[in-house]
Amino acid sequence: MTVIDFTAFIGRLATASGETILPFFRTSLSIDNKSASDFDPVTEADRAAEAVMRRLIKANFPQHGIVGEEFGNEREDAEYVWVLDPIDGTKSFIAGFPIWGTLIALLHKGAPVFGMMHQPYIGERFSGDSGSAHYCGPSGERRLTTRRCASLKEATSFTTSPLLMNAADREIFGRVESAVKLSRYGGDCYSYCMLAAGHLDLVVETELKPYDIAALIPIVTGAGGVVTNWEGKPAQSGGRIVAAGDARVHEATLKLLNS
Repeated sequence: MTVIDFTAFIGRLATASGETILPFFRTSLSIDNKSASDFDPVTEADRAAEAVMRRLIKANFPQHGIVGEEFGNEREDAEYVWVLDPIDGTKSFIAGFPIWGTLIALLHKGAPVFGMMHQPYIGERFSGDSGSAHYCGPSGERRLTTRRCASLKEATSFTTSPLLMNAADREIFGRVESAVKLSRYGGDCYSYCMLAAGHLDLVVETELKPYDIAALIPIVTGAGGVVTNWEGKPAQSGGRIVAAGDARVHEATLKLLNS
C-alpha cells in the first residue's frame, strides 16, 4: 500500500465514522451504562461508528487486527493492529458539547505508528505519525508544533476530571495542580490535540484504556511533545498518562508525581 493509498483509506475511515455519528449528535438518543458501579455511557452512535470502521478495515486489510472500545479485540497479536474509539468523550457528546472525537490508531508490532482524531461536527482532523503532525479543518491545513515552556509555573495543564482518579492519584495530581500557572478540566482527546497545536502545555490523566490514548501518541510526539505513563514508560497500554509539549515540563511533572 502506498502512502497516498494509506492516507486515502484513513480519510475514508474518518469520513464514514463521522457520517454515521453526526445524525445522532444533539438528538434525544438512548444511552446505556456499561458500568455497574459508575456512569460509563455508550450510545447507538458509538456502536454504529465502530461497526462501519470495522467493516472497512476487514474488507481492505483482512489480515490486520482490530482493538475497539465497543466490540472487543480481533487478531490483536497481528503485525498491524487498528485501535478504535468511535467517540472519545461520550459524556460531552450526550451533553451536546462538541469536545469529542473519533480516535483511529494503527499499531505496528505493538507500537503506535499513526494516529488521527476526527471531530466531524466542527470538521477538524488532527493526525500524526510520530515524525510529524498535521491539522486539517475550517482554518485550512498546517503542521502542528508544541510550544516551548520552561517550567511548571509557566504551564497550562488539563485533565478530563480529577473525579475520574482514585483518591490516592487525585492527591498526587494535586501536587501538579498546585505547581502550574493554570489548571483546567475537560477536553478528553481534544486536550491532547490542543497540546500538539501549542495551545496548552500538559495533560495528566489516569484510568485510560489503550483505545483512549493510542491514536493521540503519534499526534503529540509528531508535534514535538512527550507522552509516557507516570513512571516514564511507554503509554500505549493506557493507565496513568502524562503528555507534555516541552520535555522540561514532562520531567518536572514526573518528579512531582513520583516524589
